Amino acid sequence: MSQIASRLEELGIVLPAPVAPIANYVPYARIGRMLVISGQLPLGSDGKIAPAHIGKLGPHSPIDGAREAARLCAINLLAQASAALGDLDSITQVVRLGGFFNVASDFDSLPQAMNGASDLMAALFGERGRHARTTVGVAHLPLNALAEVEAMFEVA
Repeated sequence: MSQIASRLEELGIVLPAPVAPIANYVPYARIGRMLVISGQLPLGSDGKIAPAHIGKLGPHSPIDGAREAARLCAINLLAQASAALGDLDSITQVVRLGGFFNVASDFDSLPQAMNGASDLMAALFGERGRHARTTVGVAHLPLNALAEVEAMFEVA
């Protein structure tokens, strides 16, 4: 068993089947040693978005649902990377994550919400899981999802 597969098992994470694109794009593109994964939504293992991960964040929204949504997006990023590479151990560096959150108005905890994805990458890959990132609030996301996260990985 690969190192990352063992670590996923330790964390109790089972990667779902990668989700097919919902429009005219590919789920990932590999250019040399770079693997770019299209934005992933917080779909659960059943392929659906839980009610807690639908809707907009506002000034009084709790951070926990947004953080969990970002973590689910990251799990789906890993499922796409696994489909592209066959073995997640070939990821030599998590280069960048881009996080988008569905906001109605002020929600000042966007960086902390995005930690749901960032913390997972650090837990799985250690130092090579530390990455650059962007986190923004947007007016709407596909399927009215709370979050969407994209990634760029360096691969062997």
